[in-house]
Amino acid sequence: MARLQPEFAKRNTKIIGLSVDPVSSHGKWAADIEETQGAKVNYPMIGDPELKIAKLYGMLPAESGHTSEGRTAADNATVRTVFVVGPDKKIKLQLSYPMSTGRNFDEILRVVDSMQLTAKHKVATPVNWKQGDEVIILPSVSNEEAQQKYPGGWKSPKPYLRIVPQPK
Repeated sequence: MARLQPEFAKRNTKIIGLSVDPVSSHGKWAADIEETQGAKVNYPMIGDPELKIAKLYGMLPAESGHTSEGRTAADNATVRTVFVVGPDKKIKLQLSYPMSTGRNFDEILRVVDSMQLTAKHKVATPVNWKQGDEVIILPSVSNEEAQQKYPGGWKSPKPYLRIVPQPK
């Protein structure tokens, strides 16, 4: 995340970290990240040593105890969850990764790009969409409205599927 923070900033997106470790240990974490990843952590980290936030958002089961004291990485394996929260303060995406699998922040950037594009234009992004790929005109958009927005027309392999270049 620290290395990709400028990419999130370009998208007017803020990063916040959550750790079940106490705030007093975050400085060491930040130093470790800078040493091993070559990137400085410059976003806020929330400490959740009483596990309240992690439990509230389903990252840990209720029976996980009431403190991070004495917990190991194996106990905290489910606290590897990524949330994307929209401007309306609602969770738009939640991905949980097992401890053995690295998180894919390029995918998170792709999702943010898609959500920002689809919020601005009446389109949807297809499977494996990347910035600049074709998009789908929403079914709720009439052909008349679509013709105004896309005077060059669209590909329509099915009547309900109208494919156009990504809007700018």
